Amino acid sequence: MELTKAKAAAGGAVVVVLMVAAGLVGHFATPQTTCEEVEQTTTTTDTPTTTQATPTLENYRLPTSLDPLHYVVKLQPHVNGNFSIMGHVEIEMVVLEKTSNITLHMAEITVYDDTIVLKNKADQNDLQIKDHEYDPSREFFIVHLAEELSVNTEVVLSMDFEGYLNDELRGFYRSTYTNENGDQIMLAATQFQPTDARRAFPCLDEPALKANFTVSLAREEHMATLSNMEIEATEPVEGQAGWVWDHYHTTVKMSTYLVAFVVSDFEFLSDLAGETNFSVWARPEAMDQADYSLSVGVDCLTYFESYFNIPYPLPKQDMVALPDFAAGAMENWGLILYRETAMLYSPEESSASNKQRVATVVVHELAHQWFGNLVTPTWWTDLWLNEGFASFMEFIGVDHVEPSWRMMDQFVVDTLHYVFGIDSLESSHPVSIPVGHPDEINEIFDSISYYKGASIIRMMYFFLTEATFKKGLTNYLNNFAYDAAAQDDLWQFLTEAAHEDDTLPSDVSVKDVMDTWTLLTGYPVVKVERNATGTAATVTQDRFLLLPSAPDRSDAAPSWWVPLTMTSQDAPDFTRTRPSAWLTPGTPTLILDGLPSADAWVLLNLQQTGYFRVNYDAGNWELLTKQLADAHEVIHVTNRAQVMDDALNLARAGQLPYETALGLTSYLAKEKEYTPWEAAMSSLSYVEKMFTRTAGYGPLRTYLLDLITPLYDDVGFEDDLNGLHLDQYKRVLALSWACHLGHPQCVAESAQQFGEMMLNGTPVSPNLKSTVYCSAIAGGGEEAWETAWALYLEANVGVEKDRLLSAMGCTKEIWLLSRYLEWAFTEGSGIRRQDARTVFRAVANNDVGRYIAWDFLRNRWGTISGYLGGFTTLGNLISYATAEFNTQEELQQLESFYETNLDSLGTATRAIQQAIESTRNNIGWMDANYQAIVTWLEGVAQGV
Repeated sequence: MELTKAKAAAGGAVVVVLMVAAGLVGHFATPQTTCEEVEQTTTTTDTPTTTQATPTLENYRLPTSLDPLHYVVKLQPHVNGNFSIMGHVEIEMVVLEKTSNITLHMAEITVYDDTIVLKNKADQNDLQIKDHEYDPSREFFIVHLAEELSVNTEVVLSMDFEGYLNDELRGFYRSTYTNENGDQIMLAATQFQPTDARRAFPCLDEPALKANFTVSLAREEHMATLSNMEIEATEPVEGQAGWVWDHYHTTVKMSTYLVAFVVSDFEFLSDLAGETNFSVWARPEAMDQADYSLSVGVDCLTYFESYFNIPYPLPKQDMVALPDFAAGAMENWGLILYRETAMLYSPEESSASNKQRVATVVVHELAHQWFGNLVTPTWWTDLWLNEGFASFMEFIGVDHVEPSWRMMDQFVVDTLHYVFGIDSLESSHPVSIPVGHPDEINEIFDSISYYKGASIIRMMYFFLTEATFKKGLTNYLNNFAYDAAAQDDLWQFLTEAAHEDDTLPSDVSVKDVMDTWTLLTGYPVVKVERNATGTAATVTQDRFLLLPSAPDRSDAAPSWWVPLTMTSQDAPDFTRTRPSAWLTPGTPTLILDGLPSADAWVLLNLQQTGYFRVNYDAGNWELLTKQLADAHEVIHVTNRAQVMDDALNLARAGQLPYETALGLTSYLAKEKEYTPWEAAMSSLSYVEKMFTRTAGYGPLRTYLLDLITPLYDDVGFEDDLNGLHLDQYKRVLALSWACHLGHPQCVAESAQQFGEMMLNGTPVSPNLKSTVYCSAIAGGGEEAWETAWALYLEANVGVEKDRLLSAMGCTKEIWLLSRYLEWAFTEGSGIRRQDARTVFRAVANNDVGRYIAWDFLRNRWGTISGYLGGFTTLGNLISYATAEFNTQEELQQLESFYETNLDSLGTATRAIQQAIESTRNNIGWMDANYQAIVTWLEGVAQGV
């Protein structure tokens, strides 16, 4: 299909539609109810008072008496004016239980009292309203009625209101960009998930309360609007020259958090995905970066239609790259919104990892069109059903779009190993967790919901088989289409498919298995102890914790349904990913018979499909070490990565001698694959961070340089942009570690390339820019930093801006780092609010900047939290600043910060609890392992 590139039409024929007139004028000087205080009309003497009770899960939920059916939402955002939003809403509801009040969600909105009308839909008669009130603690707008409504009555509540285009990147918010002429251009966009639709219009803002939405958006004629559906008609705004209304087709039944709007001057690029009109939008200067996301989107939308065997239900799919966006992207049905770095790709400026990020984020959001949008969790407790499935399906989808990237191999090091680290803390949480308050809901948009969710789904995908998995998913999606469901609903349909296909015993359900993975915190380590002859092994499980001896460890001993897969040296076969046995809560000990003799290794968890670690007896570890040293290719590449990660983390937890774990790494001199290297260096990075401020750092640095130098010499500094994707990843890993560790040739080459780029315009490979920039700025003083800042201000490509922001945090000049942090949290400094986290992380990752970042965070907590608002960003800052804490003094500072700011931590509460636990773990680790590792390093240096 031919691609068409066009400026969004601002004019065109005026079409009059048969809708409610769009005036929204005449009421704005009347009495009003705002969200700042409880204000009531004076028509009653028995007005209920605002609830002041301590928040609980129950009282933050709406009453169950009403179910919304249809919304008419009309908004006129003054994007280029005073940022007000003039609005009108009509909510058609059916009464499920007798009630004498109507409770909605509302935040930062002013309702005009004389416009509040309630009608009986059947006869259009007005129903008497006694009074209304606003409860700010729960963001409830409560309308009290003179008479009780009976069951099955359908009513329509309507009102006019005024909102505000905020600058907080939530609700309906404003954004800007500077065009090629230097003009500042305004736009507006939305981010409603999870609880911010109520900031745009009064609504029943819970995921299960789905309805149809008929949206009208007013715009100035030179701009364009977008919403979930296509525009049905456009007409002038009565009495307002230069303004028009875009009236949209009514949506399918959907949740409030998926409603979306954009008002901008963006351009678009279109293609067809089957019968779906697929468009990508961006600011005009960035449209040349939109082709790749369009290609991926079109390919993957049709692939998912086939995979789920369910057609995409909307007539169009728009994707928009925004200059300001809090998250990476948001899956609004038919109108997916992105950060520029997550949707735009420039072959000249973007690296292989940038390209992969665009592909994975696009595929992730498209997977949501079925998982999350078509079928939605009944409540945020099961957020993981949204995010875990999308995070798993992004690998399935990208593997289809880019098969040479070996995404299923990458899953292990990208997702599984990453979340293992977080889920090995006492302060982790189950993937399915009760939440009520908006702060609690925002808190669980974290690695456990996304990455643990994806990892246990991947495990299920393998033990059920792909065919059974797909069958169960399709049946589930069809049964609950346009409705809401809980995890038990999914388990039911997967169980039925599994029993039909005989992939689970008839007396075992998916719920039996998966409840242990979704309702319990953490994961097990499976211990394998072979007998003297090696022909049998005792297999047990225990929760894996990084510091089992932590003083506040609970006495609970959870156990899981663990699928066991195994192969051995006598007949290695890594394709048998269906379990041959199970460890279960009822059988904590299992005897495996028929193993080879004691001189042949066994290996469990083939392709690391299970969400657990494996520890062996000393003899089996020796045999695995020998196999890797002699012929490592015999072991599957994913299991080589598993062995690296398991061994080094078992050592970190005190369950394996570091001599054994570090000894395994010697084989890496022969390793040519990316994933085992990534697993090893990711785990070794912990040791490196703990040693940074110790006398043992010198010997460790020497050892790590000796380890990485053969790989550095093999891949070289000459980048091949046409080479294999994972070869490019491997080169980036080798060069970044070499320069970080001070490899003289790497540091010199980086400085030379940076200098030649500045003097002669000689391009640096996009894959190597992060390493070159950081290394050159670290050693280049103020001049190099100011050069990078100028490049940042001039850059038109989001990923280049992102790279430079990170690289400027590499400077060793303390005053520059301090100023940089100041700028990051100052409006108008040149650093966007969404990028403050990037700057903070860059400074905190710098050995020189770590305490500057921590002191800045402690001393400016109130300012920072106010500047960034909610969601998960605040928790990330705490994690970045404290990642290397390993002394009693640092622990005391953390605990003091926690106690001092307990009432203002909000969404950062869990993050600081995890930081405290991690610091205690680090202290314990230093006490237990520091000297042993130093002794081992001395032995290596002496050739012992």
